[in-house]
Amino acid sequence: MRTCLPSPQPFARHRLLAALVFVAVGVASAAAPDQDQPSPLPAKEASSSPAQGDAVEKSVVKVFATVRHPDHFKPWNKLAASSLVGTGVVIEGKRILSNAHVILYASQIQVQANEAGDKVTAKVVAISPEIDLALLQLDDESFFDSHPPLARARRLPAITDPVMVYGFPTGGFSLSITKGIVSRVEFVRYNYGAVGLRIQVDAAINPGNSGGPAVVGGKMIGVAFAHLSKSENISYVIPCEEIDLFLNKMVDGTYPGRHQLRIRSLGLQNPSLRSFLRVDKTVHGLAVEAVSRHPADNPLQKWDIITQIGDAAVDDEGFIKLEGGPRVGFNYLVEQIATNNKVPLTVLRSGRRLQLQVPVATTNNALMPSLRGSYPSYFVYGPLVFSEASQDLLSDLITSKVGATWTVRLVGKGNPLLRRTDDSPDFPGERLVVVTSLLPHKLSRGYDDPTGDVVKSVNGVSIKNLSHLVEVLRDATEPFIIIEFEGNPLFNDTLVFSRAEMLAATDDILSDNSIRTQGSSDLMAVWNNKKN
Repeated sequence: MRTCLPSPQPFARHRLLAALVFVAVGVASAAAPDQDQPSPLPAKEASSSPAQGDAVEKSVVKVFATVRHPDHFKPWNKLAASSLVGTGVVIEGKRILSNAHVILYASQIQVQANEAGDKVTAKVVAISPEIDLALLQLDDESFFDSHPPLARARRLPAITDPVMVYGFPTGGFSLSITKGIVSRVEFVRYNYGAVGLRIQVDAAINPGNSGGPAVVGGKMIGVAFAHLSKSENISYVIPCEEIDLFLNKMVDGTYPGRHQLRIRSLGLQNPSLRSFLRVDKTVHGLAVEAVSRHPADNPLQKWDIITQIGDAAVDDEGFIKLEGGPRVGFNYLVEQIATNNKVPLTVLRSGRRLQLQVPVATTNNALMPSLRGSYPSYFVYGPLVFSEASQDLLSDLITSKVGATWTVRLVGKGNPLLRRTDDSPDFPGERLVVVTSLLPHKLSRGYDDPTGDVVKSVNGVSIKNLSHLVEVLRDATEPFIIIEFEGNPLFNDTLVFSRAEMLAATDDILSDNSIRTQGSSDLMAVWNNKKN
């Protein structure tokens, strides 16, 4: 099996202006000869005692996954299968913890214990692409008789604590152990708008280490998941606190997503801003610039000053101080203290101190959610292929060879894929419908390629979501189909087609492009359910 870095996953890969490039450390199926290899530690250095090191090694497993990712530009297809190798760690409940990017879209997963000659089949029981965690269950649970769970630390590590990272990186087949220190603990953005704690270490983490435990004093402080591209000794670990939140929030194997406080705010560091808000030097916190439109009864108002979240004081940079720990962004407490999807905030409004219960959203209830390992729905109508916007589609649109040529174009056209990246739906069921391909055919002669454009209306009917688009096309009786797109009308074509010609041409277009069905099964059920 050859190895390389997979497509970047962590830290909101959909951001256009990322200052740093982070790379996930799972192992894929093409070579990366320029990757530095971690230096295995002598057994005696792996822990404070041989017995302790042996216990960790029994809990670490190698994860093999065969994956087929979706092709967002040809959603009737899947991309070619590739083989990934990562690491996992046994935890309580006869389960194995790993990274989401190791097993996302896996059709087959196997795990292998260190120094073992056999592999055990596994399946995914929970996954969070947002925080890059996944939970596996084995078909043969007798595996756990000789491979006990690794104990997790109950506290964040201290800066300069010595740390060991276990895993199966590129460059060999046996377990590798690297050592370093804890360099930093921060509260940062992960994937798809989610935020959480992250531990930085200087121990070598390379492709294949993903999901492997980082250990301090014989206890796991988190799992490895990324390193900073083109930098030496800057690697990242998802801490146990985030792991516990992931495990505790699951209901029947379903992870509901991360809570988010959707506001834009300014720190009170600027003297002119403080003067404008009429606050003296004793007032500290964040000034609210804008509030998400949803829900409509959100009690926050522009220029409210957030002084506390729960019982924690917010400083002029938007940070709070953890007891015995580092300063972190105040959003850290949103996930910790949210009750019934609300968080308590203390705000200063026109000199009055108010206690507010402010609603929070989840990453799953987003206008453009993550597909979370499912394949996109699609519908073909004449030469046009339609799908719904997702964080996965947006990422591929921006980062792929096809998408890179469209990024500036989308910005100039005022495309809502970029404007509404972190929005909640305006109404129940709202999704953005996107053209993902324009297939070759004479019907599209003279039209610019609308790939990436968001459908605004069909024959004057505003489109709510992909199912609604299919209904409108199905029930149309007019001689022409007129499609308008969201954004600046000066830069967006209006497409006009003969309805009869579109219907007549669709079967030939499907055949020419080796598309077996006109749409995914959910949308074909809508298309075939024509009203009498």
